[in-house]
Amino acid sequence: MKDEGIRPETVDRFLERWHDCVVRSDTVGIGELVADDITMGAPPYWNKLEGKPLVVYLLGVIVHSIDDFTYHRQWRSGRELALEFRGHYGMYELQGIDLITLADDGRVANLDVMIRPIDSLLALRDHVGAEMGKFLAAGES
Repeated sequence: MKDEGIRPETVDRFLERWHDCVVRSDTVGIGELVADDITMGAPPYWNKLEGKPLVVYLLGVIVHSIDDFTYHRQWRSGRELALEFRGHYGMYELQGIDLITLADDGRVANLDVMIRPIDSLLALRDHVGAEMGKFLAAGES
């Protein structure tokens, strides 16, 4: 993917829709914004998650689990985006970065998520892991 293949207006539209979907916990809208063959790096795991059904389910669990999720700063370089976020999971405050690569059509081709501090990450991991187990047991991936 070369940066020449994506227009700045496409990135602008993506960012507007992404922020709106996350604020509203709109998993259907999020699903429309990710590519079918999306890959996602989710903390604290090294191996990438692959495919729209699994990634959209995971993102849904996350946006419904983190209270007062808000984006703050963002950086752009062509199709590459870095979005800083903050929120709370239970009693834990967290901060993180979404690193997003957009495909030519303006949908997310790759998403890598980083979260700190470690106690927040571990608490969220335990919750998300249990929810992902339900998804995988149902054979929905």
